Order: sequence, then structure tokens, then C-alpha cells
Amino acid sequence: MRVAIISDIHSNLQALTAVLRSIGTRKVDAIYCLGDIVGYGADPATCVELVRKECKASVRGNHDQAVALDHGLDWLPKDARKAAIHNRLALSDAQLEFLGRLEYTHVGDGFTFVHASPKNPHQWTRVESLHVALDQFEAFDTEICFMGHTHLPAVLSDKMGVLRVREGNRYLINVGSVGQPRDHDPRASYGVFDSDSFHYELVRVPYDVEGAIDRIKSERLPRRLGKRLRVGE
Repeated sequence: MRVAIISDIHSNLQALTAVLRSIGTRKVDAIYCLGDIVGYGADPATCVELVRKECKASVRGNHDQAVALDHGLDWLPKDARKAAIHNRLALSDAQLEFLGRLEYTHVGDGFTFVHASPKNPHQWTRVESLHVALDQFEAFDTEICFMGHTHLPAVLSDKMGVLRVREGNRYLINVGSVGQPRDHDPRASYGVFDSDSFHYELVRVPYDVEGAIDRIKSERLPRRLGKRLRVGE
């Protein structure tokens, strides 16, 4: 089975449509979303509808929760709070209900899907060190757990010295961000995994960054939210 995994779209319609076009050329059996569909960007409604239509399942991200349920809004940076309030007003009641009903964890097709971390996923832990990563493996039973949240692509194994995905080990795989990459590569990021060959590929996709920036300007969102897209931070 081949699955595509997307995460951290953040209302960036230009990036999402480019990624979905790319996925369409790869003949995957299912698409999964790791949350943060909304926040930061200018087009939350269309992004929510595309995820509902194209994804087999999605989990809840902290921005989804802040926008839909007003939980954790005060924990967001100033610009992110402004975008969350904008996004909430731009969504229909049905779209807000969809976001508010998302689960923190989904297990399907032999994989675990979370937004931030499998251990206490509601706490939005940033898995950015070996110590934190190794503490996560007891929190899921599948061979692979896919995650996002940091916007930084990464592959972490339960065994030291394993540098690529191969059978016989368990993995935490961060697929990076569709709508707001932070690894200084402005291209959108997503993952493809083939369970038959046990092969994982991180895919980078160019998209209309300037179009996304223009939408942020037209919606009168903080301009820094657009500028950071140019440099992938």
C-alpha cells in the first residue's frame, strides 16, 4: 500500500493545491493529514474542504484546536493569534465543527498518525531531540508513527545509527510542512510511504509562493507571515 502524508497546511491554498497535484502523479492509495490545516494563511475554508474531500483521515493540530475551539489561542505567537481569529471568522459552522471533532491520534492501514507526538499528543510536545524522541516509542504500537508540528522533516529510529528507513526498526517520521516550511527550503513538503517495499520518500514541491503572499496581504494578515514563506522559516 502507498500512502501520502501531508501536514501543517496552515491555510496556504497555493501550497496545498500544488501538493495535491504532485500526489496525483504518484498513484497513492490514501492521503492522510497530520493536522494544522488552518492558521497563519489566508484561505482556511478552501483548505478545510480539500482535506475533507481528499484525505482518508486527519488528526487535530494545535492551530485547528485554537481556531475551532478557542483552546490554546493565548499560547500562540502574536501574529499566529491574529491569523487564528481571522481564520475562525472565515470558516462556516460546519467547517469549525469538523476541526473541533478531529481526534489527536489516528491508527489506520498499519500506521500511527499524530500532529506533534504520540505520547500525550494533546500537549503539543516538540520532538526535536534524541531524548524526547526515544521517549515516544512506547506510546505507539505500529512500526511507523508519522508526525508534523515542527515543520522540519526528519526520520528518527528506535535504534542508534540507523540513518534511513528500512525493515526491522521502528520509526518516527516527520513529513515537514505543506504550507509553512521552516528548514530554509521554501518548497512545500510531504511524505510518501510504500508498505510493500518499506520505502519512504520525502517530496518537495515548488508552488506559487508570491500568490500565497498576495493572499495574506489582501486579507490584511501580518505581513511577516508572508515574508517567511519566501525563505522557508
